[in-house]
Amino acid sequence: MSARPFLEMGCAVYGVEPNQEMRDAASVHVENPLFHSVTGAAESTNLPALSVDLVFAGQAFHWFEVAQARREFARILRTPKRVTLVWNTRKLDGGPFLREYEKLLLTFGTDYDRVRHDTRRERLLSRFFTDGFSRRELPNHQELDRDGLRGRLLSSSYTPRENDPARASMQSELDAIFSRHEQRGRVFLEYATEIYFGHL
Repeated sequence: MSARPFLEMGCAVYGVEPNQEMRDAASVHVENPLFHSVTGAAESTNLPALSVDLVFAGQAFHWFEVAQARREFARILRTPKRVTLVWNTRKLDGGPFLREYEKLLLTFGTDYDRVRHDTRRERLLSRFFTDGFSRRELPNHQELDRDGLRGRLLSSSYTPRENDPARASMQSELDAIFSRHEQRGRVFLEYATEIYFGHL
């Protein structure tokens, strides 16, 4: 969870989330008096003006209405109005497991191919950070057991819905992929952590 490093540094964290289930999950996994769960969205955080020193969004900016979110962040941020946006971009190739997992998503993902080739990010970032931004990239990975890999897949927006017959076929194929490539009950998803930061 992206809040933990900030909490470990002693920062107060306001987790703004429109989804009740996600807020409930955060409350279960984060027991820290510095963490505050807030019902809101990027475009309307429900936070007071000039109340925060940094806006951090992990794997979420692509859902924002850019102009509205920019206005809202400018409202709640204190000078110098710092924003950091992060994506964990999964590597599509790099070994048999990664290739088979990618093929699975292309076969069963409802709109995965469109999401994978979404080229809007840099254009949206340029509209958001009107004075420019910086970028850093770090290697990253997830080490997952069978249940963790299944949970990772089912949490994706492009996974077939529960009433879709393709969902069971996808899970069956995922189990087969895991069985072919697991080592000591684990597989590795490799990522590039892409960090974009600037001021409003």
